[in-house]
Amino acid sequence: MYQYTEFDRQFIRARAAQHRDQLERNLAGTLSDDEFRPLRLQNGWYIQRYAPMLRVAVPYGELSSAQLRVLARIAREYDHPSKEVFDKAIGTQATWGTTHLPVGYGHFTTRQNVQFNWIPLSKSADVM
Repeated sequence: MYQYTEFDRQFIRARAAQHRDQLERNLAGTLSDDEFRPLRLQNGWYIQRYAPMLRVAVPYGELSSAQLRVLARIAREYDHPSKEVFDKAIGTQATWGTTHLPVGYGHFTTRQNVQFNWIPLSKSADVM
């Protein structure tokens, strides 16, 4: 399992602070969506049809129990869409028949990532 160094921890803290600043400027309208896009993508934030999706890289596909608990807390506390976004998604899904849109879950991918599909972008800095 990858062992994070102090350099890694400092880099992640600096990247999270940078993301918070960029997000605040984007939400305030002083950083356009086009300017924010590459900054958002480098931190694992993608925009899907209804809501942002966070992709967390898992080095070597291995996590400690403490890391799994943090990912579970992110799912439990943040992976919930706004009522407006959820209602829109349900409305579209209803045209396809009975569906279930899970919230509060993470998805382990085949590419050694964990994805969260309902975290509002406005809360992305808190998650990081």
